[in-house]
Amino acid sequence: MAKKNKRLIVLGIVVLAGGFLMFKFIGPAAHKPDKNFLYVKTGSDLNTVKQQLVDEKILSGLTWFNLTTKILKIHNVKPGKYKVNDGMSVLSLVRMIRNGSQTPVNFVVTKIRTKEQLAGRLGRAFEFDSLAAINFLNHNDSLIQYNLDSNTVMAAVLPLSYESNWAISTRVVFEKFNSAYKKFWTDAKVQKAQQHGLSPVQVVTLASIIDEETNDSKEKGTIASVYLNRIQKGMPLQADPTVKFALKDFSIKRILNKHLQVQSPYNTYKNRGLPPGPICTPQHETVEAVLNAPKTDYIYFVASTAFDGTHQFTTNYADHLKLARAYQQELDKRTGNPNSGQTEQ
Repeated sequence: MAKKNKRLIVLGIVVLAGGFLMFKFIGPAAHKPDKNFLYVKTGSDLNTVKQQLVDEKILSGLTWFNLTTKILKIHNVKPGKYKVNDGMSVLSLVRMIRNGSQTPVNFVVTKIRTKEQLAGRLGRAFEFDSLAAINFLNHNDSLIQYNLDSNTVMAAVLPLSYESNWAISTRVVFEKFNSAYKKFWTDAKVQKAQQHGLSPVQVVTLASIIDEETNDSKEKGTIASVYLNRIQKGMPLQADPTVKFALKDFSIKRILNKHLQVQSPYNTYKNRGLPPGPICTPQHETVEAVLNAPKTDYIYFVASTAFDGTHQFTTNYADHLKLARAYQQELDKRTGNPNSGQTEQ
């Protein structure tokens, strides 16, 4: 009887010990970090990750983590962005890092006006910083293989969602941009662009100006026809958004004569034809509006005095001048700030 009881006690101890060990391996152990993720940088080794786990208070200690890595014979880690949930077990945490089971970055492009803005957003989303991003975007030697340069590079950044791992280079991200760009520009679209005497980059550039001119999808094609007519006649585009871009001041509400003095290839009051590259990342529908622009005789347009976001279109300067003055007068009434320096184009 005594032997039996002794065996039962030993068995109980074994079961309890096994349960304790099992609990330590597969029971809740991790704490969710402040940013929800563990970021393992390129070049990190296992010791670096261990230090991170403690410093970021994901684990209160490393005893069981160390034992688990020894049992699983883990010596290396894969860089990446790993989501750590409250209560994640040590075993799950180790396996996740070993297998590189990271959470991808979903980088969404909406309207971005400058390379600097894009670089800043990329630097916040991926392992590389904004300096690495802007260096790539400004380096013509990096872009020549894509038939782009530092002025036209933003044409390849379409407003889409791009999924990628966190620990990658700027070039890999741009490869995704360029792949989507090439897919978008089908032979049919290229042919339509050529019918207007434009390249795909020039279509995107014109669309970017139109996107800054209006949010009214019904007017985009007509505005495109105005600019296409101006290009054909050799007239300057005189597009106010390009002046804002040249000044890098997008808060300007009224373009005044003093603004038109800026010396920049993007100032379409001083330079004929399209600017060197896009002034924002235009919507797909705006690109389509350029490609499918109707034939018109319009060469001028001005914002409507109804201030409803629409425009009035004319074929001659005399009519345009009347409409422009009427708009300025109404604007002065509404703002209580008459300004004779306001442009009439």
